[in-house]
Order: sequence, then C-alpha cells, then structure tokens
Amino acid sequence: MTHQTQPGHRPGLSAVRVALLAAAVGASVWLTACVPMVVTGAAVGAMAAVDRRTLGAQTEDQTLELKGLTQIRDTIGNTGGVSMTSYNRKVLLTGQVPDQDTRAKVEKLVRGLPNVRDVVNELQLAPAGGLGMAAGDLALSTRVKAALIQAAGVESQTIKVVSESGVVYLMGLVTRAEGDRAAQAASRVSGVTRVVTAFEYTGS
Repeated sequence: MTHQTQPGHRPGLSAVRVALLAAAVGASVWLTACVPMVVTGAAVGAMAAVDRRTLGAQTEDQTLELKGLTQIRDTIGNTGGVSMTSYNRKVLLTGQVPDQDTRAKVEKLVRGLPNVRDVVNELQLAPAGGLGMAAGDLALSTRVKAALIQAAGVESQTIKVVSESGVVYLMGLVTRAEGDRAAQAASRVSGVTRVVTAFEYTGS
C-alpha cells in the first residue's frame, strides 16, 4: 500500500459531478473533533452509487471513526488535536499530539481496533490547532474537492480529502493514473503546501 508525497482540461460536468460539486462547496467536512460531513438529497445518492467501497466497508469505516475517536479521547484525554479518517478500513491519523509517546500510543490503539487493515500515522508533535486553523483546513478541503470534481480523468467521488495545516491527504480506491492526476490537481490549489497520497491502487 503506497504512501507518498507530491509537492489541469476541464470537461463539462455530468449530473453526478454537479451534485458532488454542490456538496463539496456547501458541506461541512469535519473539524478537529471529526464532525462527519453532512450532505442531503441527490448528492448523497450520487456519492453512494459510485463509491468503490462495498456497503459493508462504508459502514465499517464510519464505525471505526466513531469508535476510534472515542477510545482516543478516553485514553489520552480531550486534546482536541487528533483526527481519524477511515477509508476501506485503512486509517489516516492527522492532527497534533504533545509528544512521541502519545503519538505511538494513539497508533497502537487504532491498530488494535477490529477490522483495521493499515494505519498511516501523520500526527505531528505540536500544540493543538485552534478554531481558526480548523476553519482554514475545512475551506482548503472544500477547494481541493471542487478541483478534483472538475479535473479530467479523476473520479472525485472515490477520493476522500483531509487537510491539516495546509497539507492535503488523499485517500481512496483508485488506479495509479487516477491517483497521479488527483495529486497533481490538488497540488495546484491555492493554499496547498504539500500533497500526501494514502491511496489503495486497483490497477494501472
């Protein structure tokens, strides 16, 4: 499973992409407490229909995030700095922790959760970011998602976007060509300082 770092023609949008673009622009993604994105109506149906994960995996991802964050808070206290994102049972940890011991403790806890297949630990040793940073990350994720929706050769609905202090993390089930195009599109978005890919590759 590849984890790499990487420092646009725009065709007419299909009905699905229009729905997804509206969702990306108007939705709340999540703050440091990982409040789930809220999308209603046609956009939900469009995203569910094209998600490459099985329905079981989608459900397990939601369960893992809720369970994991609860256990993290119970274990290290409500630092407000740790975010956990699961895609196809692969977990991305982002945010801030006070020391290396806490960083290792969080990763060990998450690896021990049922159904977790892999963990990408991107936790930084730093004070927890405030609401201003969280709002900036939310806005950046929204801009990146919109760019992916408009990018040629990218199935944006299969990609999850997480932003942390200007760094954008991309997760999803993609081909290598799709992953490369998505990373390039994200890197061109204003405010992005680095793109980290945590994709699962399904082919060339």
